[in-house]
Amino acid sequence: MDAETTAQDSAPTVSYDDPEAPWNREYSPEEMAGWNDGVITEFRENGGTVGGDYAGATLLLLTTTGAKSGRPHLVPLGALYRDDTLYVSSFIEDRYPAWFHNAKANPGVTVELGGETYAATADVLEGDRYDEFAAWALADNPLLAEYQAKVDKPLPLVVLRRAA
Repeated sequence: MDAETTAQDSAPTVSYDDPEAPWNREYSPEEMAGWNDGVITEFRENGGTVGGDYAGATLLLLTTTGAKSGRPHLVPLGALYRDDTLYVSSFIEDRYPAWFHNAKANPGVTVELGGETYAATADVLEGDRYDEFAAWALADNPLLAEYQAKVDKPLPLVVLRRAA
């Protein structure tokens, strides 16, 4: 997935600053509170396919174990690939997302992709492995590269490996 798709015109989002991109629109607190719930429901009802802001994108559902709470935490993310290697990332604001902290603390995760659910290991990339993978990911994904140029923290990169 190199670009997200907007609901209004189904044209690929090619710039992080696109005002029609879902991450640049204004939402009420009520809309945000249930945002993931609607995406998760639609994903599960349609075998991993969703419409609206994510039409045409390949999403996955990632279940992590809370680093502090120990409870399951479910989040939809874009499924990204480097050849056959599945990885996830996320635009970050002032802090890393909960799923990233959870994967670092508890790497055993569950992945729902398409109509399949399986156990996986979240490999949070760091050091030289991060540097090499990030160089490739940022060259391959213009939206990630554009966003990374705007923030001081390195974007989270987590490889998801199917458990044996």
